[in-house]
Amino acid sequence: MKVAVIGAGIVGASAAYHLSRQADVEVILIDKEQKGKATLAGAGIICPWVSHADDPDWYRLAKEGAKFYPNLIGRLQEDGEHETSYKQVGALCVSDRAEELDRIEEALRAKQVDAPELGEILRLDAEETRRRFPPLNEELESVYVSGAARIDGRLLREAMVRAAVKNGARIVEGEANLFSDGQKVTGVAVDEETYDADQVIVTAGAWVPDLLEPFGVQVNVQPQRGQILHIEMPGEDTSDWPVILPQSTHYMLAFDDSRVVAGATRETGSGFDYRQTVGGVHEVAGEALRIAPGLSHGTLKEVRIGFRPMGDNSLPLLGKLEELGSVTVATGLGPSGLTMGPYVGYLSACLATGEETGMDLGVYHPLRGATVNR
Repeated sequence: MKVAVIGAGIVGASAAYHLSRQADVEVILIDKEQKGKATLAGAGIICPWVSHADDPDWYRLAKEGAKFYPNLIGRLQEDGEHETSYKQVGALCVSDRAEELDRIEEALRAKQVDAPELGEILRLDAEETRRRFPPLNEELESVYVSGAARIDGRLLREAMVRAAVKNGARIVEGEANLFSDGQKVTGVAVDEETYDADQVIVTAGAWVPDLLEPFGVQVNVQPQRGQILHIEMPGEDTSDWPVILPQSTHYMLAFDDSRVVAGATRETGSGFDYRQTVGGVHEVAGEALRIAPGLSHGTLKEVRIGFRPMGDNSLPLLGKLEELGSVTVATGLGPSGLTMGPYVGYLSACLATGEETGMDLGVYHPLRGATVNR
């Protein structure tokens, strides 16, 4: 079987990697250089048990996404890929209101019954909270979740692509377009070359609608700009600092290289306007310093900009397009891309090859609420 994967973000890289591990599958991974890829800008927080999203179908997929990571990292290590950046550092849900922390703790303990992977739950006073993440506001207390992890999406994506190539996958760079026999999609054209395929997986993030529109298929995915700050903390060992989750859409996490990431804007209606804005930087920096004033002496090293693929609700778009025959779509993960992405990529690979997923995916179908004009 020949499978073409369009888009080498976190979802496409995962799909290609898992397909490449099957001896009877020939994999082509197609990608185009363009600004604003969500995977390259994403923060990398893996902690779905603490979320403002209350949709049980979203939680089911996000929970399985987090649970999927240890096995994925183990498989990559078997394939000689050790630079994935995945690390369980825990998360601090912070607040200066005891009743808010009571509510968070109660909700986490209820979820722990069906999600033991979330780990240990601890209530920490302000002193202990700040000891674990020194720049924090000294008035904040927390609920600690030991199972939370962080990942650098760029490094994980590269590891999966390298592993896929080791297993025989072919990488093609350029702009992809689907082609058909007049009824069904039969392959992909990239610039002047054509590649026949038995199955095509479309994982091109916010650009998916452009690929499907020529076939009269309109999916409800729009780009949402996110701006995220990378702050260097000279002389600080940040390698074990936990993820910080205030009671807002903002957050912080740290990496091994004395770097703290603070995010992020959620700019609906941005289109593909790739710009760092004064308002965006002000919003993220202001919220970061409110929660962690000790970051004020850090060096602003970089502002990353990405276009999250947003559906019409919180649920990803995942499923086969029977109207086009051999096409599977996986997009619309929104701000949960690095939590769900590897697992969604695996599920899309299963759909393409006809394997059982072990999950009813009907609610995530890419054409829910969309139109087909053929």
